[in-house]
Amino acid sequence: MKPLLGTKASPSMVHIALLVLRVGVSALMLTHGWPKFTKIVAGNFNFGDPIGIGSTPSLLLATLAEFVASILILLGFQTRVAALVLMINTLVITIFAHGSDPFGKKELPLLYFLIYLTIYFVGPGKHSIDGRTNRTWPG
Repeated sequence: MKPLLGTKASPSMVHIALLVLRVGVSALMLTHGWPKFTKIVAGNFNFGDPIGIGSTPSLLLATLAEFVASILILLGFQTRVAALVLMINTLVITIFAHGSDPFGKKELPLLYFLIYLTIYFVGPGKHSIDGRTNRTWPG
């Protein structure tokens, strides 16, 4: 039996932890992306314009990140690309949408950023499409 407070994790537990992280963060982010997706389907393109490219392109990019990239991370397909897209999205939210807000408004997008940064560096793990097709980086 391994000590409860040990510092080493078995490789299988690391892969399960990555699966839990991917599925959990994707499910949470989809609660932000789904309303944007349904807004587009309904033909409603009213949205903020945090980076000055227009409300429609801003909505499309936010939906691409929060809905499409979240599904990719959930599946573990093109995981690092999807994580990079979501890292950019969360930084835009932090800097532009909440730039003048107190830290409490920036905290959630920064937490998401750190999770996506971790997924970007570590990869999706073997319980993923990328892991099963050897799309992960060595190391």
